[in-house]
Amino acid sequence: MAEVAAAAEGPPRGRTPSPGPGGAPGPPSPRAAGAAAGSAAALSPPGAARPPAAASKWVRLNVGGTYFVSTRQTLCREPKSFLCRLCCQDGPELGSDKDETGAYLIDRDPTYFGPILNYLRHGKLIINKELAEEGVLEEAEFYNIASLVRLVKERIRDNENRTSQGPVKHVYRVLQCQEEELTQMVSTMSDGWKFEQLISIGSSYNYGNEDQAEFLCVVSRELNNSTNGIVKEPSEKAKILQERGSRM
Repeated sequence: MAEVAAAAEGPPRGRTPSPGPGGAPGPPSPRAAGAAAGSAAALSPPGAARPPAAASKWVRLNVGGTYFVSTRQTLCREPKSFLCRLCCQDGPELGSDKDETGAYLIDRDPTYFGPILNYLRHGKLIINKELAEEGVLEEAEFYNIASLVRLVKERIRDNENRTSQGPVKHVYRVLQCQEEELTQMVSTMSDGWKFEQLISIGSSYNYGNEDQAEFLCVVSRELNNSTNGIVKEPSEKAKILQERGSRM
């Protein structure tokens, strides 16, 4: 009876269960399965954060309701700019809300953001005729793109200098000459004079057995005869043109 009771209680604790039929190990005991599950839980605790995924190289921007898409490399071309600090690879330095599509929300005029983004792409300042340069300057200063600020200021200054000089004026002269004088007159034309128009006025008299055709030649030059109050005297070639013009 003692042997039968010992067999019913199973193998002693701490011993490996006897192999099953065919030599295969038998199923683990419930206590062993619980210990294995506890070890797995210790290696990966519940609620542990997963490794962060690599940031996408493409960035979506919502500027005043208009969407723009560009790469991080383009937006970070100016290291100290607003856009670089917003979406730099190492982690944004500036906080910004995102819309439902995940785009960064920027409360600025999208019309003037185009020249800003294109400058970061290729390094050239291209402004459409319908845009004011002062508006591009305002946006360049907001986004803190120092090199673009310098370029826009230089262009504004050049335009102001051209405007202060006033529109270019021209003086026109009409010269009357015969056909045989055309070549000489054109070859001696200089000092800023340029040919504008040649008008045939027919024949005025006979020379020998041939008719001599006459022409009106229209020439012009920029009116710039005074600088700092000093009047420039016309050169000898200019005087010749004036004398021929006096025939009219």
